[in-house]
Amino acid sequence: MLWEAMPEPLRAALVERAPPRRFGDGQLIQQKGEAADGFWLIEEGMVSVGQFTEGGDFRAVGVLGAGDSYGELAVLSGRPRIVDAVARGPAVVRLISAATFERVLAGDPGAMRAMLGTMAAQLQETLDLLAGLRRGSTAARAAALIVNLSGGHDRRVTITQQEIADLLGVTRATANAALAELEDGGLIARGYGTIGVTDPARLRVLSMR
Repeated sequence: MLWEAMPEPLRAALVERAPPRRFGDGQLIQQKGEAADGFWLIEEGMVSVGQFTEGGDFRAVGVLGAGDSYGELAVLSGRPRIVDAVARGPAVVRLISAATFERVLAGDPGAMRAMLGTMAAQLQETLDLLAGLRRGSTAARAAALIVNLSGGHDRRVTITQQEIADLLGVTRATANAALAELEDGGLIARGYGTIGVTDPARLRVLSMR
């Protein structure tokens, strides 16, 4: 995340100027096409980013949690937002205004260099992910997704099967079959709206196939 690449004093200065905002489960935080007047920092809870279809269904492309940020690229490019963002359960976020961000960043050239390095790394990871989507089984792709969400640790991730299907670009039935394969292999344990990583090492190996 670009937020993590910023020096702590800069982050503290930005947070001080951005009061917290509270959203309820399913509440729209930002809408595709809006002017990027700032970027969001998640303080509590989780946020799904994606796009609503013409039929009103939400198709997630990412699930973010506390400490994550999103919308910086729209601010830096000066272009309208390209995703919708919806709270997953109660969420507390801060809107870092574009004007404040640019003013604070202008006084710290080192922070700008760090952010450029992080943006380059994100682009490399995106290209690698796109390449991975073109190869491997659905189970391997699901394993890669879960490894990414869990940080490679043996912990429980809050995500639904429908969200996994959306993120992988497959049907819910296909995603369910892939998760069942991972669970049968002892790599994960499914719960209601959650997935527990039980064997992170083997899950990581499978994700590389």
